[in-house]
Amino acid sequence: MNATSPEGGAPGRVVLLTTSHRVAPGLLSWPAWQALREADRVLCADGAHPQLPYLREAGIEVAETSPTAEELLSACAGGRTVVVVATGEGEPALTDGLARLAGSGRVSMPDLELLPASYDLPGARLLDLVQVMDRIRAECPWSSQQTHKGLAKYGIEEAYELVEAIEDGDRDELREELGDVLLQVVFHARIAEEDEEAPFSVDDVAGTIVTKLIHRHPHVFGDATATTPEEVKEHWMRTKAVEKGRESVTDGIPLHQPGLALAAKLASRVRSAHLDVPLPASEGLGYDLLALAARAEAEGVDPEAALRAAARTYREAIRAAEGVGE
Repeated sequence: MNATSPEGGAPGRVVLLTTSHRVAPGLLSWPAWQALREADRVLCADGAHPQLPYLREAGIEVAETSPTAEELLSACAGGRTVVVVATGEGEPALTDGLARLAGSGRVSMPDLELLPASYDLPGARLLDLVQVMDRIRAECPWSSQQTHKGLAKYGIEEAYELVEAIEDGDRDELREELGDVLLQVVFHARIAEEDEEAPFSVDDVAGTIVTKLIHRHPHVFGDATATTPEEVKEHWMRTKAVEKGRESVTDGIPLHQPGLALAAKLASRVRSAHLDVPLPASEGLGYDLLALAARAEAEGVDPEAALRAAARTYREAIRAAEGVGE
């Protein structure tokens, strides 16, 4: 028994047109517009699909209907082309039905084409995070009450957990912890939108850092030249000092960071500025630690990371002595 089309003649063509909700409606690829204009029929099951107003504005007639696989075959029989503008779910019922018909061997199947009409750009999923954060801020009893000050401790915790994931070399954990740190940024930006005196949004945050990065990388975005990491760092610090109106190389160093990190940062600024500032000659454990931190920085060692590594080794020795984990 030969396979036949439902109404006889050439089986035609079905184009499943997919779009990304992360791209502004109406911004479709040229092949997509061609397919839409040349189609005999354009169908869409979702009457509220964001693309529909733009398609109709362009003169594309769209029928709001959700055909079965059999109905779709009938619509494209006789060599006709039918474009289905897919909903967010991707029309699984329709594609499953077409697959069953193709597997039955009883009908002559039309040419089936999946045509992406718009693509996500790198970073597009960040838009999903912003939308999710908007809803959580509006509807979650806990999240809706949070403030910058209330969240500050979580930012510190997440940063330390990120460092731990990096030092452990756990890629899955690293991906998750980066997400947790990113959440803190988006959460604070969302809270900032509600400030009555000086509101700003996540777009303002991103715009500020983009401007800063371009300005501080003239060797990438301008005519300056930098051939070594040291030259890049020196220009960065010089530009930063001008931007901030700083009088001292120590300006901008957070004094509440862990002690070893603070000491290493001060030593780094002194070395980068080519200053000759000897370490204090006073005696005491604090000054001994300061000297060790400065030595570590000069040797390219992060004293905080070195101490953490040593402390972990000590922890394992303690657990071994206790018979834990054997």
